[in-house]
Amino acid sequence: MTVFRDEKDYKFFLQRLAEILNLQPAKSRWLKPLPKGSFTILAYCLMPNHFHFMVRQETKLPISKLIQKLLTSYAVYFNKKYEQVGAIFQGKFKSKEVDNDEYLIPLSAYIHRNPAKFLSWLFSSLSTYLGGDREVLVDPGLVLSIFNNDREQYRKYLEKYGKADKAFVADLTFDE
Repeated sequence: MTVFRDEKDYKFFLQRLAEILNLQPAKSRWLKPLPKGSFTILAYCLMPNHFHFMVRQETKLPISKLIQKLLTSYAVYFNKKYEQVGAIFQGKFKSKEVDNDEYLIPLSAYIHRNPAKFLSWLFSSLSTYLGGDREVLVDPGLVLSIFNNDREQYRKYLEKYGKADKAFVADLTFDE
């Protein structure tokens, strides 16, 4: 199912994520943000029917708490806007722990290369990585530090990213 039908949907989702992470003041009086600094978003990409996040857990608060708040809030918005009821995301939220730094780079590339035209896709953290839009939501520092903060080097890596790289992170992704 298409869960992001227009630009406003994508923007609402990202805005709500920033509010939940306590990076921006909440616009809803019903929203109780998580403690500031609980999580860091390292990379993300929103697609019309799904999304990918690379999240660093900074406290013992489980990532499922973040996702549950985000998906519940987005479902309320979506159902009201499109006059629907019920769940909008299929199945349970899935996550995998990345316990090895060597996965960071290919996993960030997998996330950023998800759209066919990944360099021009508006709803990912890639523009922040490449030096375009600066946003409060994502911290590219850890991944870029591996490239000596050379954004062009990261871009070249993305362009070369191929089947072998994708296979390397296959156990961390949920591709069928």
